[in-house]
Amino acid sequence: MKNIFAIIGPTASGKSDLSIKLAKELNSIVLSADSLSVYKGIDIASAKPTKEEMAGIEHFGIDILNPDEKFDVTIFINEYKRALNRAKELNKGLIIVGGTSFYIKVLTNGISQMPKVGLDIKQKVSNLLQDKQKAFNILQEIDLEYANKIGRGDSYRLEKALEIFYATNTPPTKYFKENLAKPIVKDLPIYEIAVDREILRDRVKLRTSKMLKQGLIDEVATLEHKFGRAFQSMASIGIKEVLDYFDGEYNKLELEQKIITNTMRLAKRQVTFNKSQLRVKFRGSVEDIYRIIVAPVN
Repeated sequence: MKNIFAIIGPTASGKSDLSIKLAKELNSIVLSADSLSVYKGIDIASAKPTKEEMAGIEHFGIDILNPDEKFDVTIFINEYKRALNRAKELNKGLIIVGGTSFYIKVLTNGISQMPKVGLDIKQKVSNLLQDKQKAFNILQEIDLEYANKIGRGDSYRLEKALEIFYATNTPPTKYFKENLAKPIVKDLPIYEIAVDREILRDRVKLRTSKMLKQGLIDEVATLEHKFGRAFQSMASIGIKEVLDYFDGEYNKLELEQKIITNTMRLAKRQVTFNKSQLRVKFRGSVEDIYRIIVAPVN
């Protein structure tokens, strides 16, 4: 098969458009590494590319789950394998693109093999997570080093850490040392889109306004009616603010500003993660990345 590479960058930086343009140029398929685009029916809030925007380019990692299903790294890895097999079958390249760079890190660093966890343990941990503060306190008692590493807000890793302990009677830090991760993709070239903060803010403002005009409020109302509010997907930016709007916490103008503010905070976290956690081959503008990738072909 042809080359594999990844495109990352903050939300609204132009990743999807660039990936589709490159996929056309390089005869490739696209794997989305985005934790919201995986959900069917979350179209406006996720800003996933439409079928028209995909322009016939085959995509993986989009519309694979219902909003009441849980997306995790195991599902992403399986989707990566599906995309890789498809690319090999068609003798095409594979472009991995998305703002959830944690999944890119998993591909480059690998993930430790999880132990078998019985339904009784899963239920026990699920019950503990009803009170996340209490669950985190338990993890601190079991493995203070790992608890400090993940922090209080990382519900996914908190759940997995408790499952590991109750399934193996081994603190997570010790378990991971004894079960070292291996890279899933070796030497993955990563290109990061860099955007001036003020330019990015203007793009976020424009996109947020467009989302509201396209019917974001109606989309969230439909999702809430069908699935309720209790699921992972319903806590995403663009959805949670509309739910607060339904509760009367602010008016439409304030709703728009709240989405913009929270999106910019997300963008800041994404940039920080990319700089600290990933080895980037090249960081620059959309135009620069396009030229660097395509030039050797021409």
